[in-house]
Amino acid sequence: MRDEFDRTLDAVGPRLKQLRSRRDITLTDLSRQTGISVSTLSRLEAGLRRPTLEQLLPLARAHGVTIDELVDAPPTGDPRVNLRPIAIGDGATVLPLTRRPGGIQAYKFVLPTGDDDRVPDLRTHEGHDWVYVLNGRLRLVLGAHDLVLEAGEAAEFDTRTPHWFGATSAGPVEYLSLIGRQGERAHLRVAPGPAPARS
Repeated sequence: MRDEFDRTLDAVGPRLKQLRSRRDITLTDLSRQTGISVSTLSRLEAGLRRPTLEQLLPLARAHGVTIDELVDAPPTGDPRVNLRPIAIGDGATVLPLTRRPGGIQAYKFVLPTGDDDRVPDLRTHEGHDWVYVLNGRLRLVLGAHDLVLEAGEAAEFDTRTPHWFGATSAGPVEYLSLIGRQGERAHLRVAPGPAPARS
């Protein structure tokens, strides 16, 4: 299993370079789109650094592909469904729930028990995120706010706000994430209309 995981991550670099070349954009252009530094992007493409989940999400969005297409994860489970869980390191797993590139993407994340004293590595990128906790407790650091979401709670935010997700020491956490390009929302908000006229 570990060898397969290593091979999967090692293959991401050449695929990233191929996708960028196909789109005919520079590392600087991609850096602006993803919020990932040019030097980090260069090391990822050269295979000198393995991607983290926080890097794979904006890269997949920028290139218009799903995460499982980006990492070319092996198919598992019922082939009629063909969901591909992807191990992202540190015991975390992501399960892409949508198959089409572009538009809002849906993912299920499973994070192992966390460390409450961990200093979060805040990230930013273009887009909008909506998260819903299925089981466990999710720590969400959003700008100056350090929140803990319980099962059944949700959060929605612009991903240009520095943010980070993690499990707590209470145990693993499972949550859903709907991520869209900038301007897309998981919900449509309807402005209240005028009050009905009284007779």
